[in-house]
Amino acid sequence: MGNLSHFKGVLVLFGLLALVGLATGAQFYKLFQPSWATDHFMYEGDVLKLRLDKYSGAGFASKGKYMFGKVTVQIKLVEGDSAGTVTAFYMSSDGPNHNEFDFEFLGNTTGEPYVVQTNVYVNGVGNREQRLNLWFDPTKDFHSYSILWNQRQVVFLVDETPVRVHSNLEHRGIPYPKNQPMGVYSSIWNADDWATQGGRVKTDWSHAPFVASYRGFDINACPCPDNVAWADNTRRCSSSTERRFWWDSPTVSELNLHQSHQLIWVRANHMIYDYCRDTARFPVTPAECEHHRH
Repeated sequence: MGNLSHFKGVLVLFGLLALVGLATGAQFYKLFQPSWATDHFMYEGDVLKLRLDKYSGAGFASKGKYMFGKVTVQIKLVEGDSAGTVTAFYMSSDGPNHNEFDFEFLGNTTGEPYVVQTNVYVNGVGNREQRLNLWFDPTKDFHSYSILWNQRQVVFLVDETPVRVHSNLEHRGIPYPKNQPMGVYSSIWNADDWATQGGRVKTDWSHAPFVASYRGFDINACPCPDNVAWADNTRRCSSSTERRFWWDSPTVSELNLHQSHQLIWVRANHMIYDYCRDTARFPVTPAECEHHRH
């Protein structure tokens, strides 16, 4: 009788675990869908895992596109020797003149800090890389990574700490990404031609599979149907006398004093590369750099 009770208990436990997995899948599939290599997706409890091996990486994309708002995901990065791998979380519009906001987590050799690279593309032009080392080990636990986007600024946040701001400087003749709806994407892939120490350290496939774990998917942004013109989406997703969206409120139009101090601290203590200071690449300082010094 005891064995039967134990067996029933095990069945109930497996049933609960299956329901949790289904709930995770439901949360993910409400907002996203796999974009490639579905056989490299795994669900464990409330966690989605993407796997990279010598055959393939994996990626997913949001079902819709958005104009302004905030997107967040919690990620636990690849543990151990992850050299050559890149885990990316980003927003992007379509086409050759696309806009894009990137988080790219560059793998490392065991014991070295993970490097986080951010980049901003405007009208198809990128080359705005910044790199920093995080103030924690991102492989040991989940941390939140967010992109806040409105008509005044783009803010990259790690656990709600701003690590980069790209301001709207259109009044100075500098283009700003504000009229193209963006999808939300993430992927893990092999980039050992450049990702770790400039490509000097290659991926060691004996450590595969490399696994990035995800949870806490959240998109709080203005949805833009594909059948609506860009200009109409811009108007629909912008505040007016009839409606007020949270992303246009004064509290998020610029960093508050505490956030400004946080950004100064990040730049002073954790930034290891800033394109604005790379005179070899840019003998003439990019125009926006003169106004993005914090």
